[in-house]
Amino acid sequence: MNKGELITSIAESQNVSRAEAGKALDVFLANMVDAMKKGDRVTLVGFGSFRVVQRAAQKGRNPRTGQSLEIPAHNVVKFKPGKRLYARVQ
Repeated sequence: MNKGELITSIAESQNVSRAEAGKALDVFLANMVDAMKKGDRVTLVGFGSFRVVQRAAQKGRNPRTGQSLEIPAHNVVKFKPGKRLYARVQ
């Protein structure tokens, strides 16, 4: 499912327009991003939690040329599924 399909699904299930569903989803995602930028963990009970962690600098290799390169330290988003989500998709 992509974002457009999700918006359509939300709109149909809640009897709202696609535009309203799209705005609601955009606001939800923007709030999640803002919280994670501040270093907060975003927890959706029953679904899972998102957090930002710092990945250390490391050495890598270009698979095409074999040339060694340095990958700088950077932030990545980690997701841990909740128990209910994990149980429902098995």
